[in-house]
Amino acid sequence: MVEAWYMDESQEDQRAPHRQRPNRAVSLEQLRRLGVVYRRLDADNYETDPCLKEIRRAENYSWMDIVTIHKDKLPNYEEKIKTFYEEHLHLDDEIRYILEGSGYFDVRDKDDKWIRISMEKGDMITLPAGIYHRFTLDENNYVKAMRLFVGEPVWTAYNRPADDFPARRQYMKFLAEEAHNGV
Repeated sequence: MVEAWYMDESQEDQRAPHRQRPNRAVSLEQLRRLGVVYRRLDADNYETDPCLKEIRRAENYSWMDIVTIHKDKLPNYEEKIKTFYEEHLHLDDEIRYILEGSGYFDVRDKDDKWIRISMEKGDMITLPAGIYHRFTLDENNYVKAMRLFVGEPVWTAYNRPADDFPARRQYMKFLAEEAHNGV
């Protein structure tokens, strides 16, 4: 089961958990109100998993690949790790399914605070277009993940500030509606 929490302000090793003391846990419902969708799947059988097949059909995820993030497997590893950890957004949803290993997705809440989402084997996450986020490995320094897209993949990340993009404005509208509906 996925675990999420508010991050401390430490600038030390990005791969550390960075939990506040005391820990401030974040529920799946809180993540959902940010537009983050979490699913738990059978990573041992991802090639034949009917649940994954149904998700791909229902969400129209027609394109996928698998990436391994490890110093011995990813060309330009150090540069890529720095790039992944830069705060950015995408104009499309970002869908990642962890097949092996583990890492962290950090997302901004409605008050611009960092929430760390610990991802491990079997976890699938969808980050909505327009949400500021970043990714890092954890202290295990290894993850193998499936990347899913609707149509052809678009790899462009827009580093913050990127508030003028329609995807960001739409995301901010979504947050305002969630806040209004939650009252």
